Amino acid sequence: LQYGIVLDAGSSHTAMFIYKWPADKENDTGVVSEHSMCDVEGPGISSYRLNPPAAGTSLEHCLNQALRDVPREKHAGTPLYLGATAGMRLLNIADPQVSDAVLRAVAATLKTYPFDFRGAKILSGEEEGVFGWVTANYLLENFIKRGWLGEWIQPQKKTLGAMDFGGASTQITFETRDTIENPRNKVMLKLYGQAYKVYTHSFLCYGRDQVLKRLLSKLLQAESYQATVSHPCWPMGYNKSLLLSSIYDSPCTEKERPSLALNTTVTLVGIGNGNLCALHVSKLFDFTNCSFSHCSFDGVFQPKVSGNFIAFSAFFYTVDFIQTVMGRPVHLPSDLKDAAEAICATSWSELLQKAPKLEKRLPDYCAVSTFVYLLTIKGYSFNDHSFPNIAFQKKAGETSIGWALGYMLNLTNMIPAEKPSFHKSMLYNYWVILILLFVVTTLTSLVTAICLLRYSKSSII
Repeated sequence: LQYGIVLDAGSSHTAMFIYKWPADKENDTGVVSEHSMCDVEGPGISSYRLNPPAAGTSLEHCLNQALRDVPREKHAGTPLYLGATAGMRLLNIADPQVSDAVLRAVAATLKTYPFDFRGAKILSGEEEGVFGWVTANYLLENFIKRGWLGEWIQPQKKTLGAMDFGGASTQITFETRDTIENPRNKVMLKLYGQAYKVYTHSFLCYGRDQVLKRLLSKLLQAESYQATVSHPCWPMGYNKSLLLSSIYDSPCTEKERPSLALNTTVTLVGIGNGNLCALHVSKLFDFTNCSFSHCSFDGVFQPKVSGNFIAFSAFFYTVDFIQTVMGRPVHLPSDLKDAAEAICATSWSELLQKAPKLEKRLPDYCAVSTFVYLLTIKGYSFNDHSFPNIAFQKKAGETSIGWALGYMLNLTNMIPAEKPSFHKSMLYNYWVILILLFVVTTLTSLVTAICLLRYSKSSII
């Protein structure tokens, strides 16, 4: 086996994925799978802006696990990558020098390990979207698969669209036949000899954590920054005091920063009002301006969604909460809307009783469920016909869905542009022999049966 390591440095946390594949991968078509993974303790690397060296140190526990998970003799030949996403994109906007310092600190730590370190970089939103799309379709064998005779075939299946929902951004990516009116949203890919025209867009500041900050800012603004503010998306019975600095410490909210001192404390009181919550969450989107034939929101072009989709990351966790904790099905847009309203109407004590282990995130499921509903239905324009085509999944088989695998496949050139030669594996010869043996055995059995039948008839006469 050969191995590869990717560190997914997200806005809220970092995860390490170790991949494996057969060393004798024929013509770059063998299947890569997840060998193991590790969640880095603590927040994402972008949160170490005041202490960049600590960003590197935070990764050591998982890197030490990689030393154990990858055989020692394979260490030197194992590529190691770190890709940072929207959290670092935001830090790079706020302070490019600090984001560079964090990346340098992370790279310095990675270089001390015996792997083949190949760089730490900030991915663009488009890269994040496209690599997530590649991962999903690669794992589900929509590009290429091994036939039952051992040959490589291109299945006549359509690709899946991919929807990612992280801490600081959300992405939608899908193949389309429609004209992509904005060149920035168009990606042409050639994989295994097949051309794909893909639409992609990444919405910065529309990830889970940034949406919640932006929502808090809107609520404070609506009530003129009073000392106590009601929060319609928090459950009844849940109250919390926050420093203004914790809300306005992001480029996503800084334009709305009030003139008050940032060490001012405000107390938010949950009132659990689903309709009022939806009203405030909808203010995070701009559905009015569009200079194209069709837009999703904020003036961003989007063709009509078509085909099947897979929605992962916080999309999966939100719908999984609705289904497992709230016990509600999610088949249609109305199911998602009703579930969001039901969560909003559930008191804090009831929520704690249902899911005590999720206490940290529990207050925000009302807002996040409402946001997912508005994003998919009003933003991306899924309807009763197309919404059932979305599968909310965390993994495909045993491998996590996200941009990390697609990123590694791209950087290690494991998906060739050209179609693989019509190569039959060594298994083919064994299949031929087995089929011949089966035919010979069947014919012999038939001849023997006929002879026995004739013999028995002649004996009776």
